Amino acid sequence: MTQLEFDHPDFQKPKHAVVSLSGGMDSSTLLLKCIKNFKTVTAISFDYGQKHRVELEKAKSLIDHLSQSDLGIASKLKYRVIKLDGLVDLLDSNLVTGGEEVPEGHYAEDNMKATVVPNRNKIFASITQAIALSVANVTKEKTSIALGIHAGDHAVYPDCRQEFRDADDNAFRLGNWEAERVGYYTPYLNGDKYDILLDGEKLCDGLNVDFDDVYSRTNTSYKPYPSGNSDYKSASSVERIEAFIKLGRKDPVQYEDETGVVDYEVAKSHVVKVLTQHDEINQIAELGRD
Repeated sequence: MTQLEFDHPDFQKPKHAVVSLSGGMDSSTLLLKCIKNFKTVTAISFDYGQKHRVELEKAKSLIDHLSQSDLGIASKLKYRVIKLDGLVDLLDSNLVTGGEEVPEGHYAEDNMKATVVPNRNKIFASITQAIALSVANVTKEKTSIALGIHAGDHAVYPDCRQEFRDADDNAFRLGNWEAERVGYYTPYLNGDKYDILLDGEKLCDGLNVDFDDVYSRTNTSYKPYPSGNSDYKSASSVERIEAFIKLGRKDPVQYEDETGVVDYEVAKSHVVKVLTQHDEINQIAELGRD
């Protein structure tokens, strides 16, 4: 697995982690990784008026599931939802309530920029940093802020790139006393969703939790149905299903389209077609450059 464990020169062996938990596949895997590697974990979800609010329900469901297990997780895990929904009518994005329709297709397509929420990761990171610094100051121990950003997001979301992360880390250190106690933990920065899912499989085995029980409690779809079921045509869903195809496992979430609930094979077949078309377009573009 491609992996980058960020270590600032004065940042070693942190004891605590504050995780930005969206309720999606990436951050839920990161939550498992933090539970495994840190003494305490504070998971933070953000309600910013997103259309796919089902992700908040999924995050709570996963927290409850892990806390009720016989693994002693509840004693080290804290969960909070931060309400930022007052921003909803001030943000220009297709992902928030009132925005235009979320586009379908592959993430590499230009129309996916419509899914960018202005400065989203900076807003989330600032709050997460404030909480992490508070944990570090109270415990007098080094603390990580954990984000599930990965290479699959780099093309569309600038605030998921290493340059942004490093600049933000520097700004945090310039603006806060005792900031050396806090640093970024972004183990999937140079990986993709397949790398994340592969690590999730190993983490579930190591923590003795059921893989399907965990990932059925995640939402990656930006266009979920009122039932809470996922679509399979938006770019986020295409990317997720692609990772499950590569891993050779069936995605445990329920998919739906305008006809109703569909079998996973229907969703899988659609994604294979999208990926094939994307590859063909790339090949034509390469020929045009020759």
